Formats: sequence, structure tokens, C-alpha cells
Amino acid sequence: MLGLILAQEILSPQALSVLGAGLAIGLGALGPGIGIGILASGALQAIGRNPEATPQIQLNMILAIAFAEAIAIYALVVALLLKFVA
Repeated sequence: MLGLILAQEILSPQALSVLGAGLAIGLGALGPGIGIGILASGALQAIGRNPEATPQIQLNMILAIAFAEAIAIYALVVALLLKFVA
């Protein structure tokens, strides 16, 4: 009987929305974080090999970082919608 009561509390809609929000922001920020790390590593290696191309590499790197951050912001919006609307 106690297990059934605990299961109902754990699987309540509010608890599931909080769990979904946590997963959304956690997994949604993991990909862009890894991507930005790989991107910065590649840009630094390219600048080290060809210093004359630094302005062009930096421009492309900043643009790509902005796109990766946009994905993380979408994940944040989904998490906030799950937390406060659902």
C-alpha cells in the first residue's frame, strides 16, 4: 500500500514535468557544450598552423559558436515551458 502511494507521488504530472525539464536542459546543453569545445580546439589548431588566416578563422568560429548557443537556448526554453506551463 505504501509503495502504491509513493509511486503515485513520484509519477505525478508535476514531478514528471520537473524531470522532463531537467532532462531537456541537461541533454540540450551537453551537445552544444561538446560542440563548442571541439570547435574551439579546431580553430586554435588552425590558427597555430596558419596565423595569417586568424581573422577569417575567428569570424567563422564566432558564427558557429552563436549557432551552437542557439540550440542550448532552445533547450532552455523547452525546459522552462515544461516547468511552468505543463
